[in-house]
Amino acid sequence: MTADDDPDPTPNDDAAPALDALLDAYALKDERRTGWQLRGVEAPESVAAHAWGVAYLVLALGDRFREDLPGVDLDRALRLAVVHDVAEAETGDIATRADSTADSVDPNAKEAAEREAMADLAGPLPDRVRDAWEAYEARESPEAVLVKECDLLDVCLQAVIYERGDRYDPADGDPEAFREYDDLDEFFATTEPRLRTETGRALFDRLRERYRAARDGR
Repeated sequence: MTADDDPDPTPNDDAAPALDALLDAYALKDERRTGWQLRGVEAPESVAAHAWGVAYLVLALGDRFREDLPGVDLDRALRLAVVHDVAEAETGDIATRADSTADSVDPNAKEAAEREAMADLAGPLPDRVRDAWEAYEARESPEAVLVKECDLLDVCLQAVIYERGDRYDPADGDPEAFREYDDLDEFFATTEPRLRTETGRALFDRLRERYRAARDGR
């Protein structure tokens, strides 16, 4: 009997750790974005869907940021966008909050947990996976800044979509989690102060206008 005839061939030992890491990372496809869940959004997006949105914004809008971010490499930025939230496959998604009554998160503990997760998820994979994640976390390169701007703008785009589609009912979420903000207002409140570029702020203003028009037209 040849290897091709073997009905249950032995897996390649070199590939096994990488495949295990990929299977773990694919949990991101089912990890729901916590902020939308708290607000009672019907069938909220997954973290993986959000990562696709960020990558698409880099591709679709990246050229608009060249005056703010000279020399930005969009191909490299796409790598960062793809991996920027991979650690959440193990840590889960932790929502950024503006409401002063919300439970606070220790940023150092969060960073430590994500680094530990990446050691597992990227350890058996090519160095470029971990390197891209590290570059994004450092926020020092124009590519990392661009991806973070798109990460923030993706939230606003998604809020417009949920508002237009009347896709949420606060009573189905956790009403006590939103004591200081109505509707989806908090998602814009958490985004605005973190934008670093003029282009990002201009796009944010336009998205907020569309959100308010949809909100007030209900």
